[in-house]
Amino acid sequence: MALQPLKRSPSLGEQFPTAILDSLSEAIVVVDAGGHIHYANLSAEQFFGVGRTRLVGHPLDEFVPEDAPLFSLLEQVLATGGAVAENGVTLASPRIGNRFCALRLSPVVDGEGLVAVSLAEQTIARNIDRQMSHRSAARSVSALAAMLAHEVKNPLSGIRGAAQLLEQSVEDSERELTGLICEETDRIVALVDRMEAFADGRPIDRSPTNIHQVLNHVLRISQNGFGKSVRFVETYDPSLPDVLGDRDQLIQVFLNLVKNACEAPGDGDREIELSTAYRHGLRLAVPGQQAKVNLPLVVSVRDNGGGIAEELRSHLFDAFVTNKPTGTGLGLALVAKIINDHGGAIEFESEPGRTVFRVMLPLQFSLSAP
Repeated sequence: MALQPLKRSPSLGEQFPTAILDSLSEAIVVVDAGGHIHYANLSAEQFFGVGRTRLVGHPLDEFVPEDAPLFSLLEQVLATGGAVAENGVTLASPRIGNRFCALRLSPVVDGEGLVAVSLAEQTIARNIDRQMSHRSAARSVSALAAMLAHEVKNPLSGIRGAAQLLEQSVEDSERELTGLICEETDRIVALVDRMEAFADGRPIDRSPTNIHQVLNHVLRISQNGFGKSVRFVETYDPSLPDVLGDRDQLIQVFLNLVKNACEAPGDGDREIELSTAYRHGLRLAVPGQQAKVNLPLVVSVRDNGGGIAEELRSHLFDAFVTNKPTGTGLGLALVAKIINDHGGAIEFESEPGRTVFRVMLPLQFSLSAP
């Protein structure tokens, strides 16, 4: 039987194989000669941070600055009728932040004056090396914690005991010094106790976990404690399946990230957005597993603080790196270890007024996937 040609509908949305385009990890938009958007796939919604109905019919320069290289490439395609491509393009705006992309622009067949624009974000690929350094930092802290537990705590116990004995034989005026020795010893022991969490090399007990229940628990703790004066915004995708992870450890991860966001320096009222989304295209190896797994579930924590200082960014997940006067610098190091143990990835981008941490996690069925 002869195949019948597909009938074209006058509706532009029906001319595109929507299901196929929505499965792509690249953001795809179709624009006309005036720069107005006629079509956007699911990844474009995630890229621009708004729904498809907010994209279609609006000019592209509402989301991307007019002086961005994207528009000069668009003019080139319209003028020559040929496809163009450019890698390593940075698109930056308050709406989308800084996005490091590969751009592909092609004229649409049978679409007069229409151009298909593909925006493949390279931020994840560029941050894989950074993620590997995060894992190395977590392993280094684990070794240091194990050493401290064995080599430091025992001598500290002896020092404290000696100070207590000495306190019984000194004059009252000098007991303040022995008390100081005990206080400082206790402080060091408490720090070592915190670091012992890094030395736990046992495999985590993974089970199907609803990430939105985890975030709601974190939100309740935050709103009743350190985040009382913060405005929280929740942007969740309710269709997401469960994460394969340890609920308590995931609560610890997002509690640390939200607490850091609340305490980040900056002027004005603080706003923090918690969001979840599905993203294609990232695969990493999970400890103890031979096959790589997909990490499509993305949880983002965005704040409007002053941003992360440039000199801290390359070492942000290392132990003892902090910009807080009273911080120990162990919070993000612990976050890196837990995410590493889950076989996930974490990345961030920061500029004054906008800092986003993104945690990418495997879904419930990921470890059994071929």
